[in-house]
Amino acid sequence: MLTLSQALYDQIVAHARADHPDEACGIVAGPEGTGRPERFVPMLNAARSPTFYEFDSGDLLKLYRELDDRDEEPVIVYHSHTATEAYPSRTDVTYANEPGAHYVLVSTADTDGLGEFQFRSYRIVDGVITEEEVRVTA
Repeated sequence: MLTLSQALYDQIVAHARADHPDEACGIVAGPEGTGRPERFVPMLNAARSPTFYEFDSGDLLKLYRELDDRDEEPVIVYHSHTATEAYPSRTDVTYANEPGAHYVLVSTADTDGLGEFQFRSYRIVDGVITEEEVRVTA
């Protein structure tokens, strides 16, 4: 199960909406070994695409150095889908290289008739996608 604060949830959704119609991407970092998401880190989608996201290689290198300096790790890796449901694509699975992370997808398309976005979380390990419950705390 992914547990995150309302503030982090709102920041991820706001980033997805702000970057629409392009996909948004970023991470939420937390202290190493805790699994606790604490620090919101929006990233630039270097692909600037409505169907694909890519972290800028220079920004990614800077991020990992910063995480190392702060004894943090990526707890959540998130991105948005702008025209499809919040479910990992084959490309998403291919790029899922943080086996301990929660992979959050936010769809900014109303694909299910339940509202203007979906927020879903997955574990992706060795190509296997497992959806998990999301719990938002005050």
